[in-house]
Amino acid sequence: MTVKRMDNVGIVVESLETAISFFAELGLELEGRATIEGEWAGRVTGVRDQRVEIAMMRTPDGHSRLELSRFLAPPVVADHRNAPVNALGYLRVMFTVEDIDDTVARLRKRGAQLVGEVVKYEDAYRLCYIRGPEGLLIGLAQELG
Repeated sequence: MTVKRMDNVGIVVESLETAISFFAELGLELEGRATIEGEWAGRVTGVRDQRVEIAMMRTPDGHSRLELSRFLAPPVVADHRNAPVNALGYLRVMFTVEDIDDTVARLRKRGAQLVGEVVKYEDAYRLCYIRGPEGLLIGLAQELG
């Protein structure tokens, strides 16, 4: 076996505070914050002279993390936040929640918008996509039964 686990998913944002608040409302816990810079960081990412504020958010089960990044330098070069669900590339993160209706209602108070509607998939799940802060696409799934 090559992969031991998935460590984290990275999301670049304009407002770190807004993203932290949103994902905390979803149930993730702020694990830590740091500023990443230096020659070594550019060697890893291929982006020279970078200076990035990051916040690591941990899921309640402790198994998954979101790395939220706000680039201070160099400037952001592309914006995929409003891409439709059939766009190429990484697009969304999906979370399993206890109560999808309650979660959507709480996140709407933080500016989230339902993309389509909450639907039932067989007798297994209720599912939906929402647009969170800055247009980020997030999937929600409620296990049934």
